[in-house]
Amino acid sequence: MDKYLISTEATLRDAIAALNALSGDVMTLLAVAPDGRLEGTLTDGDVRRALLAGLDLSAAVKSAMHRNFRSLGADMTVAEIRAARTIGIRLLPIVDADGRVSSIIDLRHQTTRLPIRAMLMAGGRGERLRPLTDSTPKPLLKVGGRPIIDRNIDALRRAGVEDITVSVRYLAEQIEAHFAGTEVRCVRETEPLGTIGACSMLPPSGAPTTLLMNSDLLTNISLEDFYLHHEQQNNDITIATISHMVSIPFAILTTDGDRVTGIEEKPTYTHYANGGIYLIRSEMLRSLQRERRDAPDFIADAIARGAKVGHFPISGLWLDIGTHADFRQAQELMKLTEAENC
Repeated sequence: MDKYLISTEATLRDAIAALNALSGDVMTLLAVAPDGRLEGTLTDGDVRRALLAGLDLSAAVKSAMHRNFRSLGADMTVAEIRAARTIGIRLLPIVDADGRVSSIIDLRHQTTRLPIRAMLMAGGRGERLRPLTDSTPKPLLKVGGRPIIDRNIDALRRAGVEDITVSVRYLAEQIEAHFAGTEVRCVRETEPLGTIGACSMLPPSGAPTTLLMNSDLLTNISLEDFYLHHEQQNNDITIATISHMVSIPFAILTTDGDRVTGIEEKPTYTHYANGGIYLIRSEMLRSLQRERRDAPDFIADAIARGAKVGHFPISGLWLDIGTHADFRQAQELMKLTEAENC
């Protein structure tokens, strides 16, 4: 963070040197007063305009800085970050109650800062992918040259999620070694805990919302849209869903006893399937015991208790890599994606 900060009392010569050091980075400096308060921003364009206006290199940064800048407080919302990103801001300073810079969001690499924690389930054996999974846990199988789980970790980090836990069991030591030295925390299941039971090992404190997902999904779901939908609907649980269309090749009757009340020729019905990604009010997870528990059963019980459960349709890529055919399809999708990005 310090490389972006410069004193308002520094000279324009100092500013040019600092900007030069940022070559290839965001060429913007944050000008802070001697007491640490953020007072402006400075770009190489601001320096050029100051020199053309007659200032010399010994002039203070405060004489050339841009005072109408965008910053957010510690109570920032996801919507505010999105608004800043939408108008093209690349470096977004976060200030404390005294106006001092506490952190900086580089919106080129981190699109938002979701106030959630994440649990990725990575303990399964991947039986249908044998022999690939005989010696390698499925989350570490490479798709497009990278482990599947790393693609999901990167998506979380781009969304500003810092509290990430991975539950492991089968070939656990490989996944633990993979994340050794990183900020990703691994928790080991001593017995199978199902698709949500491992959340019983999360600390009771932390973010008010928990994202739970299978680690072997290949998806480009917008985590920001998912979270905003969850909050706007005031849901206790939101399930990411995949639309599944079923076409009936016959005329379907609606009946009342033996009386036909309607007929529809070859109708198509849309159903929503569970995508294996959930946003859950963290407080609800405190009831979990360290025993096998699957997410659908947990959600069904929550609905029975009156919890508000909604769903969020995934509009982009979603692939559950469960079989060899899925694995081959994932590889082809990555080749296409890389070709489009070239």
